[in-house]
Amino acid sequence: MVTPIISDSARQRITVTLFASQSLYSAATIMTFTLLPIIAADLSGSDSLAGIPSTMTLIGKATAAYFIGWLMNHLGRRKGLSLGSGLGMIGAVVAAVAVLNGSFLGLSVGLMLIGMGRGAIDLGRFAAAEVYTEDRRAKAIGLVVFGGTIGAIGGPLLVPRSSMLAERWGLVSTAGPFFVAAVFLFIGMILLFAFLRPDPMHIGRLLTAQQEADGRLAKPQAQRPLRQIFANSQVQVAVVAMIIGQLVMTMIMTITPLYMNHQAHGEGAISGVIMAHTLGMFGLSGVTGWLADRFGRLIIIVVGGLFLIGASLMAPAVTAVGPLAIALFLLGLGWNFCFVGGSSLLTDTLRANERNRTQGVSDTLVSLASGLGNLSTGFIFAQWGMLAIGSVGLAFALVLLAAAAWKGRRPMPVYENFKTGD
Repeated sequence: MVTPIISDSARQRITVTLFASQSLYSAATIMTFTLLPIIAADLSGSDSLAGIPSTMTLIGKATAAYFIGWLMNHLGRRKGLSLGSGLGMIGAVVAAVAVLNGSFLGLSVGLMLIGMGRGAIDLGRFAAAEVYTEDRRAKAIGLVVFGGTIGAIGGPLLVPRSSMLAERWGLVSTAGPFFVAAVFLFIGMILLFAFLRPDPMHIGRLLTAQQEADGRLAKPQAQRPLRQIFANSQVQVAVVAMIIGQLVMTMIMTITPLYMNHQAHGEGAISGVIMAHTLGMFGLSGVTGWLADRFGRLIIIVVGGLFLIGASLMAPAVTAVGPLAIALFLLGLGWNFCFVGGSSLLTDTLRANERNRTQGVSDTLVSLASGLGNLSTGFIFAQWGMLAIGSVGLAFALVLLAAAAWKGRRPMPVYENFKTGD
């Protein structure tokens, strides 16, 4: 009888820990971002500078994803993810102190650190995948991504309460969400460091070694350089799916509140549409993972591309709240399918000793796509309107389908690249 590498209870503990850390970080992030444009405009004295702190968050996220991915390759997932949560905690404290002292520079630095922590925590979905065999990985990724739903619901509800708490302490009310976010991130750091055992990276490598011993995988040679890894067609499709899903989602989601404001919709209507979008992004992640394990990663990516096409066509064509909510729900669902499907396909394609570094590069590219979407959507909307936003989204979604079709011409089973050296 072969002794299992990891028990079911240990696997469940790791998954629950990663789910909890994702939930806590999501709640903390949304809490700090809810009032951020107002705070930034107040501290800077200019509405035109209100977007700088959020841009610093994206810069921090893009910078940290590769660095912490590389670090995890040497220190393991547990220490890398704990470090990320710790960076976010420090960033939240720095931002809170900056609000108390009226420092716009300090606020921007704090948000950059929060973004760096986010870049690390997002790699947790890959850590969940490492403790499962390939037939269950997508479901594990989906469950961790689903953790964002808890934060998306709970984060906004805690903003007024944390502001009132700060006032009771005699502090500036807008510093409250940052202090509470710091507490959440501290709890997340303790959970990761205490319960992410055994380290998922070591489990992933042991599972790979077992498959090699059983003859299911050819024994890998030395680590491939990044150039060779990204020449693999499966890696290319996986990364393209995540990048395009992020870019299209960011462009349409970011500008929708302004578009609705131009249509004379109030804050309640706008909030409802964004809630529908958030539900599409996170609410069905567990189901998406199950579907990816059942029908294959490529099918999920294609369906995600079709959802993005539907959202790109529908969003600029409607003005009523109900249809807009449906369009934004489809947009979130398209992102979800691309993100979960792409993450699963990327993990399947990489050797155990290549995952941390390559996944870090992948998430850096996704963060850069998010930044590009944020920076470009306002300009495009101002010059050519919502129809142009939808057209750009449609074009990128069609590129994704073309890439998936190109990959589909010569399908390879999971881990085929280990044997062929592709």
